[in-house]
Amino acid sequence: MSTTTDDAKMSRRILWKLDRRVLPPLALLWLANFIDRSNIGNARIAGLERDAHLHGDQFNAVLSGGSFLILRRSRKILRPLQVFYASYLVVEVPSNIVMKKIKPNRWLPILVSLWGIVTIMTCFVNSYGGLLAIRLCLGFCEGGLLPGMVLYLSSIYKRHELQLRVGLFYASASLSGAFGGLLASAIIHMEGVGGLAGWRWIFILEGIATILIGLLAALVLPADLATANCLTPEEREFAVRRYQDDGKTIQVTPRLEDGYPKDEKLEHDAHTHAESVQSSVALETQTEDEVFEWREVVRGFLDIQVWLTGLAYFGLIISLYSYSLFLPTIISGLGYSGAQAQLRTVPPYVPAVVLTGKSPLAVAYLSDRLKWRGPWILICLPLCIIGYVIAVTATTDKVRYIAVFFMAAGIYPCGPCILSILPNNNRGHYKRATTTALQLAIANTGGFLATFVYTPDQAPRYLKGHSIVLAFVVLAWLLIAANVCYCIWENKARREGRRQDNITKYIQLVREGKTKAPIGDRHPEFMFTI
Repeated sequence: MSTTTDDAKMSRRILWKLDRRVLPPLALLWLANFIDRSNIGNARIAGLERDAHLHGDQFNAVLSGGSFLILRRSRKILRPLQVFYASYLVVEVPSNIVMKKIKPNRWLPILVSLWGIVTIMTCFVNSYGGLLAIRLCLGFCEGGLLPGMVLYLSSIYKRHELQLRVGLFYASASLSGAFGGLLASAIIHMEGVGGLAGWRWIFILEGIATILIGLLAALVLPADLATANCLTPEEREFAVRRYQDDGKTIQVTPRLEDGYPKDEKLEHDAHTHAESVQSSVALETQTEDEVFEWREVVRGFLDIQVWLTGLAYFGLIISLYSYSLFLPTIISGLGYSGAQAQLRTVPPYVPAVVLTGKSPLAVAYLSDRLKWRGPWILICLPLCIIGYVIAVTATTDKVRYIAVFFMAAGIYPCGPCILSILPNNNRGHYKRATTTALQLAIANTGGFLATFVYTPDQAPRYLKGHSIVLAFVVLAWLLIAANVCYCIWENKARREGRRQDNITKYIQLVREGKTKAPIGDRHPEFMFTI
């Protein structure tokens, strides 16, 4: 009994130290990232569109320019033929794999610092083509950040400690909307300082702040549990052990019997590998022991949960991105302008921050306590749906402004939930790295559509835009419901013993020398988090 009590005290002490060391830098990184991503919306109503000589849908195309662009020259200007978030597709999965070599406490700050440098460069552009080029570079810098942060946290915290931590740093995305509006409303008063327009100072000052945050994070973040200098040697040993113990049910050791080849070399190789998979979870903490295999990447691509949650997140991204990018424009359409419009972008984010993770009653906290992920999305998304229905049917500006509160309160709590599903339901470093990145690669293609949802000709009611987003939010709800049903069905099959042949298949792969990866989530005793 005393040992259990002592372990609980040690766990609380370790979590408190890790939380203080890991979460604030990650929150700052994500806050800076999201402010830099959404500041172009604030810059637009401060004069960017006028000074860069944009017209028609060109501002929307610039927003998409964070992606890889397939361009066609048409008369005197470049027009996008097809604009996809391919920079995310290209960068995210390789970034998670590279992070293992460079270490997350270096790789993540590098990405954000590069992002800050490119943000500063935005102040020098004066044309449509220049803005497209800048947004292209921003997409490549940003692509690996969020999947890297989620993968990093999943290598430090146990499965059902994860979402609260994701929620705490993700809440900074909600804060970014508030801070971004406040900062922009203050910075645009620098109009004329140094001979520069106020919107240019938005990019300069926020870019410098981003670089400084990146450098700070590089000094503070630990590389992993085994080397975390915020813990004592005893605490580091305990932290590694408690992380490994989180998955003891997925241990398996191949045995040299019942059909194993008698060749001495094959027996020796099998024995050697048997030792390396005594604890499949240990390979996830000591990731240098797991050898890269394309088979694990392919397993990640074929995981049905990646596609269900990725496509659901696609629908959420359309709402999330269009909301943050066009909220200032929507509020301008309500009759406000300049600093007044900037300031009115702040209040709708307040309930989103509370629900995302800053309150003891928040979704992220309850999700870890109850070990739920998908069900909370099914509960929260209807708030967002209500918001868009109100926006579509509203006849007055005040009612439309109320609608944006519902949108934010419903959409922001879903992010940590959906980001935690795949880290919880995948074992083995490279499969988990692939699935977390691929989910976001699929989702971020929604950024293309998001930038074209709200076009100038829809002002001030934006009925078409609201209706499109509403349809995708409903689709996201249905896909998450399907994923929850799949997890319940698969867990039932495993409890009833209908997945025991997974061990036989895995041992066959080991025997044939086709894999040295841990059995991970294939083990019939591994249960998915719904």
